[in-house]
Amino acid sequence: MTPRQDKLLNAIVEYYIQTANPVGSLSLSRKFGYSPATIRAEMVHLEKLGYITHPHTSAGRIPTDKGYRHYVDMLQAKAEAVRRKREEDRVERALEQRINAAGEPEQAVRSAVDSLVEVTHNLGIGMMGPLMYMSGLSQLFAQPEFSQSKQVYEVARLLDNFEPWLRELEPHERLNVYIGQENPMGKSSGLSLIISRFASPYSDYSYVGVVGPTRQSYPQVMNLVERVGKTLEEVINA
Repeated sequence: MTPRQDKLLNAIVEYYIQTANPVGSLSLSRKFGYSPATIRAEMVHLEKLGYITHPHTSAGRIPTDKGYRHYVDMLQAKAEAVRRKREEDRVERALEQRINAAGEPEQAVRSAVDSLVEVTHNLGIGMMGPLMYMSGLSQLFAQPEFSQSKQVYEVARLLDNFEPWLRELEPHERLNVYIGQENPMGKSSGLSLIISRFASPYSDYSYVGVVGPTRQSYPQVMNLVERVGKTLEEVINA
């Protein structure tokens, strides 16, 4: 189903729910600005797909059970997206409060890293000047991707060289994502690095982020890492 057909189907369902009258092409044309001919063609297609039908005495269409099911599934998907967004906002606010309450800049970095570990179950890393802080190695190795000793060795080799590699790479963007073989070192480690650079008076190399398997909830983790980087920057430069 195309986005336009989806829009028209939802409109047909909602109109019929409100009026109990079959929906015609003219009504939909006035609502969306498409020509009546275009609307009729799309309605024919939706009817062939089984989403709508029309009473014998009317040129208008009404939803079928399949059409109602599509509409309800759409509503549930939207509700779930709103719920996830609210949960993500709640988690991000909690992280901000924790970092703000940490006190000294070094402790703020540690708090930020520990918070990312708790939420993402990845390895958290933070760099600021001489400070290099890692936490969550047990969380990382608990992931099913690292059940074999070879993968654990590759991860350990990457982490042994992590600081010089990161300084050489010097990510410039606010948010940087390196997936699997995109990592200059540890190409076979099966790891993704999601890292945020933040401004700091203590170092030109200030970063916070996570290292985890390439199987990631990227939108959530990327938002968290970027939000934490911005919060650290505000706290440390206040």
